[in-house]
Amino acid sequence: MANVGIVIVSHSAKVAEGAADMVRQMVGDEVPLAWAGGNGDGGLGTDVGQILAAIDAAWSEAGVAILVDLGGAETNSEMAVEMLDDARQKRIVICNAPIVEGAVIAATEASGGSPLDIVKQTAEELYPQ
Repeated sequence: MANVGIVIVSHSAKVAEGAADMVRQMVGDEVPLAWAGGNGDGGLGTDVGQILAAIDAAWSEAGVAILVDLGGAETNSEMAVEMLDDARQKRIVICNAPIVEGAVIAATEASGGSPLDIVKQTAEELYPQ
C-alpha cells in the first residue's frame, strides 16, 4: 500500500527546501515528498507551475497533503489543484497547519500508512480551532 505524499509550498525556496530536508532526515524515504518555493525569478513568491510539478513528484494513489506558509501559497496551491483532473483533485488536501511542524508530523503519520484524512487531521491538530 502506498503512503500519502507530502508537498511543501513556501514563498521562499530555501524555507521549502529546508522543511523538506528536515522531513527527510526525520522520517526517511517512506513518504513521497516534494517542495515548491519562490517565484520564477528566484525571489519570494509561489508559482502554480512549480506547485503542479511538486504534486506530480509526490503523487501517491493514497493522496497528497499540501502544507503552505502564507495565503498566496494556499491560493496558488488551490489553483494548481483545480488544474488537475477530478480523480486527482479528490485525493489532494491543503492542510491548515504550520509548515515545518505540520510537514514533519504529517509525514510521520503518512509513513505509518495512515489515510489522507488522518494525515490532514493530525497535521491540523497543531493549530487549535
